[in-house]
Parts: sequence; C-alpha cells; structure tokens
Amino acid sequence: MITLNPEEISLKDLQRTLQFAVGPRPIALVSSINNDGEVNLSPFSFYNIFSSNPPILIFSPARRGRDGSTKNTLDNVLSIPEVVIHSVSAEMVHQTSLSSTEYDSGVNEFVKAGFDSVTSDTVQPPRIKNAPIAMECHVKEVKSLGEGPGAGNLVICEIHKVHIQERVLDDNGKLDQDKLNLVGRLGGDWYVNAAGDALFEVEKPVKNKGIGVDNIPKPIRNSTVLTGNNLGQLGNIEILPQDADVIAFLKHHRIENIFNQTSDAFERRELIHHYAKELLGVGKVEKAWKALLIDGLNTIKEKKD
Repeated sequence: MITLNPEEISLKDLQRTLQFAVGPRPIALVSSINNDGEVNLSPFSFYNIFSSNPPILIFSPARRGRDGSTKNTLDNVLSIPEVVIHSVSAEMVHQTSLSSTEYDSGVNEFVKAGFDSVTSDTVQPPRIKNAPIAMECHVKEVKSLGEGPGAGNLVICEIHKVHIQERVLDDNGKLDQDKLNLVGRLGGDWYVNAAGDALFEVEKPVKNKGIGVDNIPKPIRNSTVLTGNNLGQLGNIEILPQDADVIAFLKHHRIENIFNQTSDAFERRELIHHYAKELLGVGKVEKAWKALLIDGLNTIKEKKD
C-alpha cells in the first residue's frame, strides 16, 4: 500500500487521485445568467443533495487549476443568485460534455451543445427542454473554500420548482430509476451508466435491527468463501431461522447433493458456503442462513442416515 500526503504531490496528481477515488459522482448540468442577460450552461460533478427540508442542492465550481481564475458559472451566481440544475441521462451525456468546453464569456452553451431551451417559471436562467429532470433554484449562499488553483466554491441552492419528463415515470407516476438512465462521473474521461444491469438493490437496515457481523457464528464469519459484502448481508437479518426450519432445509435437493457428494466435513462446509454465496447473490438471505446453519447440524443428518 502507498500513502500520499496531499501537501507533497502536485495539484494535478492530487486532483486525478481524488476524482478516481471518489465516484461515481452525480452530474449537475447548471444553467446560469449574468447581468447582461448572457446565458451559461456547464456541468459539475462536485455535486449532491444535502437536505430535503428545505430542499438543498450544492455544487462546487472550482477555480481553474492552471491559474486560480474563476469560472463563468461562479461569476454569474455571485451576480444573479439563480440557477437551473438538470439531471444528466445517457442520452445527453455527449452534449453535456461538449458544454464543459471553456468557451469565451458570453457564448451560449445551449446553442453550442445543441440543447433546446425553454423559459423557467421562477428563475431567470432558462432550462433544457428535454432534460429528464430540471430543478429551478435560488442560491442561498456561496462559500469559498480557498483562493488558490483548484479551490472549491460551495454554491448552496434551494429548490423552488422541479420539472420531470413523463417518460421517466413508472406506472404509478413515480420516478423510475431505470428509465431515468442517469450517468455518473468517474476519473479522467470515464463515466458510468446507472441503468440496466448496473442497477442493484441493497435493503436498508431501517426496518429491522440486524444482528451484525460480530454475532455471526465464527465458522461462518471466518469463511474463506464468503466476502465482506456477504457477511454484511447476513448481518442485516434480525432473527435467525429456527432449528426446525434449518432441519427441514436438509431435504432441499442442493443440500442433499452436497451431502451425497462428500463425507469430508471441511469439504462439505466449503460446498455449503459456495451455495450460500450463490443464494446471497440473488438476495435470498434467509435461505442462505438456513444453508449455513446446516453445517452445525451435521450430526442430525448423519444420525438420520
């Protein structure tokens, strides 16, 4: 393992390291306007949601690394504290990237990137007509994090209106994560899709109070087959299966096959753990627990035989 001290490496190398290490990052495609009525559109991946009540988004237009100069978006919001923040889908990612070009002040990136604009309802900057989601915001505060090259500026925005395309809604009128087809930013030229096979669910530990990894029996916790993620899944269960349910699971055909395959206890344990790992891979946590707990009931099976 190498250890880096931010003060001992170049700003370029530090920024590259951070942009690879922290991701995927959501992308805010921000429209702003200056005192002369000139519109700017630019993407920022130093961005996220920070509050629902009030609804707050924060993005950070950093000073340019080469000379510490500020970007048009920052200059604009300091003059007219209003923006529209758009979610970026895969269908618009190349246009979004094009809008990041450092055109001269006064050049309209809506035009350069080929986006159609429409008038916003509550703010002066226009919004992208076909963006999946557009959020009209008033800027509450701009907090400078420094004056040198690469220094960020937190633009704290309160949402006042949200526009959503109907095409990204499910049958119940709710946002559909797959239909949104969002993209995230990674390091260098890399992006990531947030749709299709890339999506997966992890049950939040809010309904139950999981037993925790520390309460998983040691032979399972020290498994050479199960990963840390697998143990996290197992630790999220609140109540372990009853012995009667575990014993009943002995009749499952996969378990029967494992017992018929070998009489060696260590080999059998490894096969059971591989089967449990397979179950965890498709979210069948309780079933995986039944399989794993069978290892402690070997004598039962042997006595039955």
